[in-house]
Amino acid sequence: MSKNKRIAILATNGFEQSELMEPREKLKAAGFTVDVVSPESGSIRGWKGKDWGESVDVDVKLSSARAEDYDALVLPGGVINPDQLRTDKAALDFVRSFDADKKTIAAICHAPWLLAETGIAKGRDLTSWPSVRTDVENAGGRWQDKDVVVDDNLITSRKPDDLPAFNQAIISRLG
Repeated sequence: MSKNKRIAILATNGFEQSELMEPREKLKAAGFTVDVVSPESGSIRGWKGKDWGESVDVDVKLSSARAEDYDALVLPGGVINPDQLRTDKAALDFVRSFDADKKTIAAICHAPWLLAETGIAKGRDLTSWPSVRTDVENAGGRWQDKDVVVDDNLITSRKPDDLPAFNQAIISRLG
């Protein structure tokens, strides 16, 4: 594994706890440098079950983050996190810049909302949490009910149970 590859995880308050923590842990264990990027500074708090979860430190504030400094982008889900990010122009521009350079974008659960909002879903095969299916299809994506769907530079998964396949797809693509 190339130890000099850098991965950004774009998130804000309300990220699905496991969908940020597990990929970050697995990617670091695989030898990648991983930064949590957020519109907030300091720390952001996860959502676990039916209540707030743990906080994680923000490594790079979104206003200072540059896609060219990274090899891949991970978008954790949860309902709150991607719903907030899809209304943030800087977040959408950050996501679009990864796609423009054909860099890996890995989105899980509700995070494909960002792919729909940015126009990246159009003409692409992907999956998401089932309630996001209509949004993906309305954005021109072809939704599939699979644990992981890979379409060129896009990797998508449905839910926390899919994290092993999601993490492996990211590591395989970057390895």
